[in-house]
Amino acid sequence: MFMRVTVCETPHDPPAAERTWAALCAHARAEGTDLLVLPEFAFLEPVWEKKEFDPLRWTALERAATTWLARLPELQCAYVVGSVPVTTAGKPLNQGFLWSAASGFVPLRSKRHLPNEAGGWEARWFTKGSEEFPTFSAGSLKFGLNICTELWALETLGPYARAGVQAVISPRATAAATTERWVALAKTVAVRTGAFSLSSNRRHNDGSCGGVGWIIDPEGNELVRTSASSPIATLDLDLASSSIAKSSYPRYVFAEA
Repeated sequence: MFMRVTVCETPHDPPAAERTWAALCAHARAEGTDLLVLPEFAFLEPVWEKKEFDPLRWTALERAATTWLARLPELQCAYVVGSVPVTTAGKPLNQGFLWSAASGFVPLRSKRHLPNEAGGWEARWFTKGSEEFPTFSAGSLKFGLNICTELWALETLGPYARAGVQAVISPRATAAATTERWVALAKTVAVRTGAFSLSSNRRHNDGSCGGVGWIIDPEGNELVRTSASSPIATLDLDLASSSIAKSSYPRYVFAEA
């Protein structure tokens, strides 16, 4: 079983965002994308750069997210995964979502592991999500969702492997200076789980988000890496390769753990 997956990097300033959106739609349609992975809060203001939570700015952010979500059908993809601002029971959340042409917007899990430092005041803007990291499905793909920092939640990898996930999907907002650290981590995630690591990242002019989306196979091989000059990339994934990987070293050693 094959799935055609697209990863990307996106800006948030309006003129560039509109240009990127048009290019993303054209690419997805031309390539026949089945699954598109978007960055964390794609096309939205990086409010976490502000130290203090601002209710008015948060409300505006939710409105902007609703506008972008309404445009997802323009992509003509079967599935889209990303994260958006949502208020639930009065709590502001960084919520992962699965959008499908058949079912529309479906909330997944909300980000739990939140940075709290200069440039990344997420713990002041978001309420922690659940401790649980369940698995989800997009058609024939079974996946786990680790939003940005949560890719470092290595305790999730064993359960993912035993659950048979075929991909770990990670919308990101990570700095240019840390790119190689993140790629090295993603390779470890892929090898330990026997699953593809799929990620898209924001790109900011100041380098606070450095772009680079990737597709890494279950053996830790980097198959795709986006860049400023090539911000969108698509590849056919052989989902059966994940099952084969899980029966080989080191995965089988931990299969009954």
